[in-house]
Amino acid sequence: MKKIIFTDKAPAPIGPYNQAVLKGNTLFTSGQIAINPATGALVLDTIEAETTQVMENMKAVLEAAGMTFENVVKTTIFIMDMNDFGKINTIYGSYFNEKTAPARETVQVACLPKNVNVEISMIAML
Repeated sequence: MKKIIFTDKAPAPIGPYNQAVLKGNTLFTSGQIAINPATGALVLDTIEAETTQVMENMKAVLEAAGMTFENVVKTTIFIMDMNDFGKINTIYGSYFNEKTAPARETVQVACLPKNVNVEISMIAML
């Protein structure tokens, strides 16, 4: 059986998907973008603010599943402009212990939902 994970501390899904699904001891998250869950507004002031909102949304989803960033084993980062990689990486990295950081890939894409600049998904394990 799979368990659907939902929290109102992260943006509600805007389509036929869930914030995360827990199967056994493995959590699969949907990609998070920089929507402020309290206001529903996009946080696009700077790439740093946008990335911080994405990571805070992801933190809320992990917490709803009883996990932290220490449980994350794999991440995928989608970015619109590879020139933003350094700034995104700095914010992203501040949420992890470098010695136990997860595996990751980062890819530049042509477009993301709501024309945001960054989207991140994760896989975590208990």
